[in-house]
Amino acid sequence: MFCKYPSALVLLVSVLSAGATPAAAPLTPCAAVHIIAARASTEAPGAGIIGALVQQVQSSSSQTVSTSNVDYPATLTDYADSSAQGTAATKALLTDQANRCPNQKIVLVGYSQGAHIIGDAVAGGGGGVGLGPTTPPVPTNIANRVVAIVQMGDPRHVNRQPYNKGTALGSGLFPRLSSQQYSSTLQSRIQNYCDFGDTFCDSGLSTVTHLTYLSRYQNTAASFILTQIGG
Repeated sequence: MFCKYPSALVLLVSVLSAGATPAAAPLTPCAAVHIIAARASTEAPGAGIIGALVQQVQSSSSQTVSTSNVDYPATLTDYADSSAQGTAATKALLTDQANRCPNQKIVLVGYSQGAHIIGDAVAGGGGGVGLGPTTPPVPTNIANRVVAIVQMGDPRHVNRQPYNKGTALGSGLFPRLSSQQYSSTLQSRIQNYCDFGDTFCDSGLSTVTHLTYLSRYQNTAASFILTQIGG
């Protein structure tokens, strides 16, 4: 669900019909919270399966919650290019939202490749084997506007990090470089879910594990987000 915008067209018609000079349209209202969702590889455009988490937060929060989805290829056939495009799109979307609504609390959620790109947006991307050139993160003042990040099945998962959740013992297919670690400010705002054997985030052999995080962790992730945004 997106923010409802007042109709500038209706305002313009009513002013012109009165023979007056058109007045400027009112500023677009901002919800208290905005969630940016990034879908998994091969999912159709939209939020994908992580959208269930978004909907749960919307229906459970006492605050107004708007949403948007990262528009990117989400393909596996050219993963390096797809993830690079996704990272750039996330950075642009996040920056625009932060500037447009300066008092808004922003949440990032992503599944699989979607988890990868939201992490790269705030901590830097590329550089690993199988990925493209390194790219910088958004500026610190933009990254710090994010109050909660939920990643599920992140291919850039790194073992033994304070924000990790789940049973994974290893790292992902494209582990985050030492120069791309999350800031100390962001680390307390992240929950990164990865379970043992996951093909993509634990370099294991179980695709089923990779596809079923919501069945195990959706309620926990929703509670975390609700706590971070203040109810």
